[in-house]
Formats: sequence, C-alpha cells, structure tokens
Amino acid sequence: MLNQRSDKVELLRIAEAVAVEKSIDKEIILSSMETAIQKAARTKFGSENDIRAKINRETGDITLHKVLTIVDSPENFDTEISLEDAIKVKSKNDFKIGDELFEELPPVDFGRIAAQSARQVITQSVRAAERERQYNEFIDKKGEILSGIIKRLEYGNIIVDLNRSEAIIRKEECIPREVLKTGDRVKAYCYDVIRENKGQQIFLSRANPKFMEKLFFQEVPEIYDGIIEIKSSARDPGSRAKICVYSKDSSIDPVGACVGMRGSRVQSVVNELSGEKIDIVNWVEDPAALVVSALAPAEIQKVIIDEQNRRIEVILTEENLSKAIGRRGQNVRLASKLINYEIDILTESEESEKRQLEFKEKTETFIKNLEVDETLGQLLVAEGFSSIEEIAKASVEDISKIEGIDANTAQELNERSKEYLIKEKEDIGKKLKELGVSEDLINHKGLTPGMLLTLGEKNIKNLKDFAELATDELIGGYDEKKGVKYKIEGYLEEFALTKIEADELIINARQIVFK
Repeated sequence: MLNQRSDKVELLRIAEAVAVEKSIDKEIILSSMETAIQKAARTKFGSENDIRAKINRETGDITLHKVLTIVDSPENFDTEISLEDAIKVKSKNDFKIGDELFEELPPVDFGRIAAQSARQVITQSVRAAERERQYNEFIDKKGEILSGIIKRLEYGNIIVDLNRSEAIIRKEECIPREVLKTGDRVKAYCYDVIRENKGQQIFLSRANPKFMEKLFFQEVPEIYDGIIEIKSSARDPGSRAKICVYSKDSSIDPVGACVGMRGSRVQSVVNELSGEKIDIVNWVEDPAALVVSALAPAEIQKVIIDEQNRRIEVILTEENLSKAIGRRGQNVRLASKLINYEIDILTESEESEKRQLEFKEKTETFIKNLEVDETLGQLLVAEGFSSIEEIAKASVEDISKIEGIDANTAQELNERSKEYLIKEKEDIGKKLKELGVSEDLINHKGLTPGMLLTLGEKNIKNLKDFAELATDELIGGYDEKKGVKYKIEGYLEEFALTKIEADELIINARQIVFK
C-alpha cells in the first residue's frame, strides 16, 4: 500500500532509478506518478470530482485533495462551492471568488485495476518524455555519421542501438547485398530526425550519397579543413559511385589527396561501403571538360552543350561506346547525376545521321509552311535558323545579310513567318477548344501551344489533371519491375523538356491547385 513508509521510500527510489535509466528529469517521473495516482483515485471517489495528488519530493508522502472552485452560484456541486460554504468549511474569511478550496481525502489502497491503470499512465508519460529527450538529443546530429550496434532486424529494416536511443535503417536505405547481422557495429548517415508518437524517430542511411561524402570528410584532413571541397556525388549503392572534388589551393591535387598514399584513404571508404568502386573526378567550371572526366575511362571525340536545357551530347568512337555507357547504363547515369546535366551518348556515325535528319526535317518545315523552294530552305537551315519563330523574330536586315537572299526576299520571308505563326495560333486555339482544354491549363506559364495540344489529345485537360502527373509521365524515363527495365513514354517527351523544367511546371501547378 502506498500509505506505508516503506512504499513511500520505494516510490522515490523507483522515480530516481527510472530517471537515471532513461536519462530524463526525475521531476517528469514524479509528475507522471501524481497524474497516475489522481486517475486511480477518481475510480475510488468518483470521476466527476477534481482530485489532485501531491508527492512530497523529500519524504515520498502522498496527499490527496478534492478541489472545489469558489463561485457566486454553484451549478456543479462536485467541482464548485459558494463563498459562504467555503468560509464555513475552512473557517477562514480571506477567501474570494475564483479561489480553490482543497479538501483532504483519506489515503487509500487503490486495488489491482486502479494500480494497473496508474502503471499505464506512468509508462506512457515516461515514454513520451524519453522520446522528447531522444528527439532533442539527436536533432542537432542530423547530417552526421552515427555509429551503433545492430539490435535486431525487422522485415529487411535494421534497428540500431545508439546507446539509450534506437534508430532505423530502412530496407531501401541499406546497401544491396550487404550482409549485416545482430550485434554488428554499423556506421550510417543520419538524414532525418522526426518527432513521432510511435515508431522510430531517427532515420539512418548507408545508401545515401551524403554517407560517402561524410566518410571522405572523416578520412581526408584537407576536406575536414575546408581546403578541398566536395562539389557533388552520385551513387549506385554497393556497386559504383562518383564524387567530384575541387581544391581551393592550387598546389594541392584534390584527386590525389582523396586517394591517399597507395590508395589508403579511398580504400577505407571503399571498405566501409562494402567494396563499392569509387571514381574521383576533379571539378572544373567548364561543363565540357567536366563531362570528359566524369565519363572516364571512355575517350570523348566531341562535346555539344545545350546550357539552356542542361543537356550535353557526347560524340565518341564505336569502341568507346560501351565504356561511356557502362554496365546497364551505370557510368553515364552516375555522370549525369554528378554534373547535373542530361547526357546523350552518340557514336560518330549516329551523330552524322542525326544532324542529317535534323537538317532534312527543318528544311521540309520551311518548304511546307513558308512555301519556299528546297534551295532556300536548305540555305536558311545552314545559316542557323531552326524554326519559323526564329525567322519571324529576326530583322529583315539580318536575313538579307545571308548570301543569296536579297532585301525583298528577306521581307517576304519575315512576313510569311509572322502570318504562319498567327494562323497556327488560331488553329491551335480552335483545336484546344474542341478538345475541351480549360483556360487554367492554357494560361499555365511554361506550356507552349504545341504542348497544350499534345496534353489535350492525351486527355490532360485542366490544371488539376496536370498537377497530378509525375515527372516521368511528362518527360519519360525508365522503371524496373521484377528485375526487368522498361521505358516510360512521356506525354511531352518530343519537346525535350529537362527534368528540372518538368518538375517546376508540375510543382507550380500543384501550388495553384492545392493551395
């Protein structure tokens, strides 16, 4: 029974022991005990009463009081009392409206059910306090490497003991084919700490590119000191990775510093990543030089850069094609992530065929829509005009500077281009109306008339439809199912949108639709 002396002392000892074990404030434990005792007491004296418990922090004595609020006209006599009655009860004259009257209750043996209920309240309070302590302790460690012991494995997920706290490495954040077992010490990158009521709060990863970066941070003093900077990284966890480094001191080779004497530094990182092969690339501002380094060991013949769309065409010989692409496209995929450009790999013959096809298509467009002969169409393409819009925007003087085109012909070309664009806009407007494409989609910034027409034909007819699309649905991509890779056809694939542009279009639509 709680009213016995031994029980009182034991109560304080329990509170002290739990506080030390869980690393939480002893006051939180005692407060949760008071709440539990109050709940149990209400089952004895009636749940309609306002009952409060107090544990003496020195002696462990427990006192119970029924609390009544002093009011003018009591309506609920279980929790309220008049000023006149309060004075009679306590024989005091200094009461005022709003004060609380404490009536002491006798100590009780709460019984099995009440004690069990109290135990649950204490357990819940301790768990909540423990989780809050855990969150506060680790929120500042987000973005760092943490080390712990594997406590257990759950459906492919790994639960890690971080000394009084638990973290989780989800299945998708593990290195594929890596064998880890209970009791192993493991390092991982803390990518998130979330305040949760249930489940894990600390999320770790061994597959995140930042894990590799932080390992280099630990192994290479020049990175730790800020002399060498990690510009970017990309990983195919457990298989291959690329990291791009730059030295602020021209006398220090960033690649050599990361490799270390006889490869000691990079080997330490490779060992931690279960043998993952790591390519270290020297960062330069010139995207052309950077892509050549990123695609090593392939030898590149020519690089064509489209900075506006962040695309790079790489032309190489047939024998270098497999080296540049890599196994299952791994090398070019990692290089693309590393330099943040989409990379198209072409052999010299493919590039020649592509240029010829593009030249022919542009020439036919000018012949058909501007009613010019083949010679004039070819001349316009050869001089760098790739669309009717470009001819419409060009001045008559600029067009007439082309050898073989006089001022009258230049004027006629400019006028025909403008007339064609006006007619095309009217035709597209009619088609969009027939397809039922709504004004909110038509007015969405970044979508051209041609894109709108294609979307309408694919039954994407309003901004909500567009906002619900995924990026791959818009520009195409690849997915894998049961080990088989297959192509996803994008609605706007023919318009050569970059992933960044597609993401921006979709995000802006979602902000409008779901605000």
